[in-house]
Amino acid sequence: MTTDCIFCRITKKEIAADIVYENERLVAFKDIKPSAPVHILVVPKGHIQSVAHLKGNHRDIIAELIYAAKTVAEQSGLKGYKLVFNVGKEGGQVIDHLHLHILGGWNNKKDASAMPHPELDG
Repeated sequence: MTTDCIFCRITKKEIAADIVYENERLVAFKDIKPSAPVHILVVPKGHIQSVAHLKGNHRDIIAELIYAAKTVAEQSGLKGYKLVFNVGKEGGQVIDHLHLHILGGWNNKKDASAMPHPELDG
């Protein structure tokens, strides 16, 4: 873990977050700068920098992240949603800690298709 990693600090409860799901290996919390009506991040408690840094022994945590995202989406009442991994700076990753975005809550397909990507602007 890097001591200045904000997601590591959230998983250790050193920084407050609006946590909606947690188990022994991961935590899910509301994004403080949402890009959708519902925007939740699912984060492993162990520090992994990004999808590009995954090793073979990380397969279980990736499956767990996706299953937790499904569970959180159901608990949030989402009928449809997007799951997104941003990988690297050029891919829009802002925090160097692996995280899965759950994006949903739109009223229709047009709203979902017009989702803004502020992390890619400028």
